[in-house]
Amino acid sequence: MRRILFALIVLAITVPAAAIERPVHTYSIVARDAATGEMGVAVQSHWFSVGSIVSWAEAGVGAIATQSFVDPAYGPRGLDLMKSGLSAEQALEALMLVDEGRDVRQVAFIDVQGRVAAHTGASCIEAADHHVGEGYSVQANMMLNDNVVPAMSKAFESTGGDLADRLMAALEAAQAAGGDIRGKQSAAILIVKEESTGRPWADRVLELRIEDHPTPITELKRLLRVHRAYEHMNAGDVAVELNDLERAMAEYGLAAELLPDNVEVQYWAAVTLATSGNIDQALPMFRSIFAADSNWIELTKRLYKPGIIPDTPEGHALVEKIVAEGK
Repeated sequence: MRRILFALIVLAITVPAAAIERPVHTYSIVARDAATGEMGVAVQSHWFSVGSIVSWAEAGVGAIATQSFVDPAYGPRGLDLMKSGLSAEQALEALMLVDEGRDVRQVAFIDVQGRVAAHTGASCIEAADHHVGEGYSVQANMMLNDNVVPAMSKAFESTGGDLADRLMAALEAAQAAGGDIRGKQSAAILIVKEESTGRPWADRVLELRIEDHPTPITELKRLLRVHRAYEHMNAGDVAVELNDLERAMAEYGLAAELLPDNVEVQYWAAVTLATSGNIDQALPMFRSIFAADSNWIELTKRLYKPGIIPDTPEGHALVEKIVAEGK
């Protein structure tokens, strides 16, 4: 209680009277993965760039979705309150008490310990509701029907895989159940690590936004697949640095399985093979790549400066042999 009182004093000094802001009617989920401690938010709305105002998360702190007649300040202020030691419930309660627009807000908090709190204002446009489960909350307003929230809850609880898979399943289930009465426009997913390293860019596990698209959830799922492929590419590059060719090629192979038509994935795998003495395996790959776009030939000639191919007689001979495949 003392913590909430202190938070109220701080908020009374720093927070102006709340006002009804943008009507971002939507459906969302906040959740924590019990196995990894990762926390995330996923959201879809018939509103432009929903991810820029609804979804908030910080490693070592928690995750927040703020929607309906949204006050985006719930995001940074809620994270600050949880960072100060308040639970999700205490932080949300403190913000609600000083918000004159609470009746039109819909907000969900989850903290780093997996504690969850949610609020659906009495004046949110129907169908509006939320459901708090073990380590997650799903919430929706201005839905076509009352089936959206139960569908999201069921999908999240029954889906396997990592946190991203389960968040995506909840969004897909919401849309399949009827979704936003107005339709679809934008979507986003944001996941952070359990512990902060002090480097926000390293603490973000995943951040994808679809700002304006006729089928934003489908597009978000496609980008998730691309993201996973490039994670494998990054892992392959690290393996190359460690001179672990077997691991590198395995990672590049996984990336190629996810993105079989992506020429760049094929190109860097071919370069790795060529520079590790497996030129005979690499040449057919280069032939296919150069046939798709001759600019890859020019790029190959520019690999000396960063040291990807040695600027030596042997390196130049290797490039000449590779480039010959494009003629």
